[in-house]
Formats: sequence, structure tokens, C-alpha cells
Amino acid sequence: MKFSKEIIQWYFQNKRDLPWRKTKDPYRIWLSEIMLQQTRVAQGLPYYEKFTEAFPTVYDLAKAEESYVLKLWQGLGYYSRARNLHYTAKDIVDNYNGQFPNTYKALLKLKGVGDYTASAIASICFDEVAPVVDGNVYRVLARYFDIDTPINSTEGVKLFKKLAFEVVDHDDPANFNQAIMEFGAVQCKPQSPYCIICPLTSSCEGLKNQRVGMLPVKLKKTKIKNRWFNFLVIISNEQETFLEERKGKGIWQGLYQFPLLETTKEVESIEEHQTEIQEIVKLKDFSITQFNKKTIVHKLSHQHLYTTFWIIETTDNLKNGIPLQEIRKYPVPILIGNFIEAFNF
Repeated sequence: MKFSKEIIQWYFQNKRDLPWRKTKDPYRIWLSEIMLQQTRVAQGLPYYEKFTEAFPTVYDLAKAEESYVLKLWQGLGYYSRARNLHYTAKDIVDNYNGQFPNTYKALLKLKGVGDYTASAIASICFDEVAPVVDGNVYRVLARYFDIDTPINSTEGVKLFKKLAFEVVDHDDPANFNQAIMEFGAVQCKPQSPYCIICPLTSSCEGLKNQRVGMLPVKLKKTKIKNRWFNFLVIISNEQETFLEERKGKGIWQGLYQFPLLETTKEVESIEEHQTEIQEIVKLKDFSITQFNKKTIVHKLSHQHLYTTFWIIETTDNLKNGIPLQEIRKYPVPILIGNFIEAFNF
């Protein structure tokens, strides 16, 4: 039995019961695929359920406020996905009469939809022979065919896409694509794959050559940048605080945070930064105390944020202050969200 049939048969016997596998609705498939980019199923599932409840259709998502979309997304990370999701929902409603394009090439024109997502929607919803290549697929193919070309190199991307097209089941691309992704996630795992009970044991070149643990190969990651964040948490006598919206094109664009003092190293003496703090908070009368004695390290894909929260108490009236009891209404990065829960406003 050829590779594709083995994979599909395994899938029918072992697939997890997930809500997006019970539909061919492009909106829901699109939603799940965007959410599961660089996100484990266990983490993404509650968000999928939350979003489909809040936005049952693409029309509901399109007419929502971006801040509400970001609030529901809070904690899932890679917030550009949420902003693109909202933008594309409006695009679908305004320019496609609420209907998703039904071909791989047309889907690629949507913002936030790349090769993988377009292939997934085209195959699952419209039965187009469009092979998916995600991290799970790279791993399965690299091991099965014993290929050590780096998967994140230009050559590797082309090679594995070509190979994926060769092995995809042309009669059942929808189930094959879901099967090979599930196979990589559950059977051919990154660590400790279940080779001993794998249906592909007899034909897996990586296993035969004892190279499963070495594959797939990736080029070294970008160097991690260290940054030191000092959040200034203002508490007034009027029981108000202050949040600012992050502008620009950064990872937290559109989210809210406490005023920020970024330094080149960990702050040893806050008094040394008194002038900078005064310029940021624009208060005349205030006192400042350190909240977390141990620096919080928040790790992102290309940077580590060494974070300290400073509590600033003031008798001044805050311009554009917000009541403490309303702070949870604002979409914030998970780093800020965790602090809000710990401080218990």
C-alpha cells in the first residue's frame, strides 16, 4: 500500500475529535488554520471555540471592533494573526460578497493567507489537489525519505513542496492533508516518535538509517535580542490608572500597556531614572516602589524581555485615566495580563 493510503488509513483510525474536522465551511477552516499557526492544538482549541461563539460567521467577525478581536485573542500570541484575521474578514465581506475564494491561487491573495493556509482551505473545503507543508509535514517527509536539506532554506522549501505534491493523494487531498499533519503531530512527534508502532516502519528511510532523531534539519535561528522593560503602573488617589495603546508595526500593535521605560540593562537604582520617569508619567507628586523583586523573563521568538513592574502612587489627577475596575476590558499582551491578575486590581 502506497504512502498516501497508509497515512489516510492511520488517520481514520487515530485522528483526534476536533470541531473543525466536522465541517467544510471555509470560514471555520480558515479560522482554525490561522489560530494553529505556531500554536499547539491544546492551546488553540479554547480560542477557536471562543471565536466561533462570538463570531459565528465571517460577517460577525467583519463588523467587530478590532480591540474586541484582540481582547479575545489575548494570550495566543503573534497578534498580527488577529489583525490580519479581522482585516481579511472585512475584505471577504466587502469584496467577495461574504464568500471565500474557492481556489488555491485566489486564496493566496487574501491578507495573512500564505502557501500553507491556502493549500489547507483549498483542499479541505474544495477538494483541490493542493498539498500542505507545515512543521509536521516537513518532519514526516524528512524522516520518511531521509532528507537532510534544511527545511528553512530556499532549496528546502522548494524541495519539500515538490515532494509533498508527489505524495499527496490526488483522489482524496482533503483527508490526506489532514492525515499527514495529524500523523506528524501525534505519531511522528518531534521528540520520542512512536516508531515501534508506526505503519510506515518497513519503508521509512530515516528509521532504516537510524537518523530519525537528526531530522528534520533546520538552519540556525536568528540571534536572540535581550531587552529590559520597566512598566510604570500608575495608581491615583481616585483609584484610576493609565494605559497606552502601542502604535507602529511592533508585535503588540493595537494592544494596551502601562507606560514603558526601556533601559539597556536591568535597573539597579530607580533614582537614576527619576527624570526619565517624570517625563513619561507627567506627574508632579508620586512615589515609586518595585512590584516584582525577581525580574520576569518573557520569551518571544526573537527576543527576551526582562521585565520589572514599578508601582507609582500619586495624588495627582490623571488625564485620560481609567477606573481600576475597568482595566480587564482592554486587550493587553499576556505579560501585562499576568501582572494584572497578580496585582489583583
